[in-house]
Amino acid sequence: MNKDIFLTNSLGNKKAKFIPIDPKKIGMYVCGPTVYDNPHIGNARPLVVFDILFKVLKCKYGNNSVSYVRNITDIDDKIISSSIEKNISIDDLTKNITNIFHQDCKYLNCEAPTNEPKATENISLMIEMINKLIQNKFAYEINNHVYFEVKKFKDYGKLSNKNLDELIAGARVEISENKKNPADFVLWKPSTENEPAWDSPWGKGRPGWHLECSVMSKKFLGDKFDIHGGGMDLIFPHHENEIAQSRCANGNETFANYWVHNGFITISSEKMSKSQGNILKISDFKNKVGGQVLRLALISAHYKQPLDWNNKLLSECEKTINKWYESYTDIKKQVLIPDEYLSPLYDDLNTPGYIANLHKLFEKSQKGSTKDKEIFVSACNFIGLLNESKNSWDQFKQSKSKISEEEINQKIAERNNARKNKDYKAADEIRNKLLDKGVLIEDKDDKTLWKFK
Repeated sequence: MNKDIFLTNSLGNKKAKFIPIDPKKIGMYVCGPTVYDNPHIGNARPLVVFDILFKVLKCKYGNNSVSYVRNITDIDDKIISSSIEKNISIDDLTKNITNIFHQDCKYLNCEAPTNEPKATENISLMIEMINKLIQNKFAYEINNHVYFEVKKFKDYGKLSNKNLDELIAGARVEISENKKNPADFVLWKPSTENEPAWDSPWGKGRPGWHLECSVMSKKFLGDKFDIHGGGMDLIFPHHENEIAQSRCANGNETFANYWVHNGFITISSEKMSKSQGNILKISDFKNKVGGQVLRLALISAHYKQPLDWNNKLLSECEKTINKWYESYTDIKKQVLIPDEYLSPLYDDLNTPGYIANLHKLFEKSQKGSTKDKEIFVSACNFIGLLNESKNSWDQFKQSKSKISEEEINQKIAERNNARKNKDYKAADEIRNKLLDKGVLIEDKDDKTLWKFK
């Protein structure tokens, strides 16, 4: 496809044509999970959004021309607190949550990134960058802490479009007597006796959270790369701090050319938070809803917009997937998707526009040829849908309904008997009970057919 890709760049907050630094070597870095607790649906949204952007970039530039890096934060204050609360070692906690995270990615049908570095594997490179910042006079050491001095960086606040005073007033900055300025952020801090620690020129300690992404993006993508992504909540302070420390350590005018941020998820119009008690873990859905239903729900609104999560949304997405399986065909090789249908994804990842096109392709496939069905299934596959066979999907629905095929046939026989005896009330009750268990029945040519809804 020769069509240009457009993305909304948070740096300037404008939609702009994507022009890669090198079309044969495109780099995208996305902030991954801090592995202290099971991922929730708020974490799922960027997983799916940037998985689709990865696919679009590969479609345009070729599979071997795009490098997607997503980190794992396996050292952080939240991890230390969680390990104490759960009474398990930090190593056991981070390994367990990382495994759950990978299972969640598989459930949501997300491709593995090109590289998935862990913070603890790159401590020596973080120490190198801190040394460079001290040498360049952008950081200072005090009482075994090292801080970045924000007033030394003239472009601080440019991403979040706020000046330094506004940022200090509106943000929850860490208070410390060690700092020259309240907005200065930590690059290295000492660890207590029971906390993870690494040797450094400033004593035993651990890195600040913001530093790891600057170091790992540099390691895999270089001093300057194309796209940096994440949730809107990371714009300040995380991404603002990344820009500051990366540019000042590397001596660059640019860090990432395009900053792409997805909007928040609300639960029935309320912000998702621990205090509200409305955090929904991805694992909560696994035995109730197919992963592709969750995936469709996550892309039902444009990635920049807030997405309100509710039972109606999930129910509608489940009905859509069930309907689309009526045109499922087992394709051995992906077929070319016409540009007119693919084009919304090139226009700032307009997934609602693309879903509308999938509905059109479905209608066409219901009336058309095998080729039309192949195009429809390929178009669904492109965004990670209809990725399992119809048989596999039906088996999942059957297991979810908690009713066996034998029980279904028995109920149908009972209903037919009730109808024969003109007990239509009993017949309707059986139909409704089957419907409650996800089984739809249809009387056709003196036979009763059934399928999972």
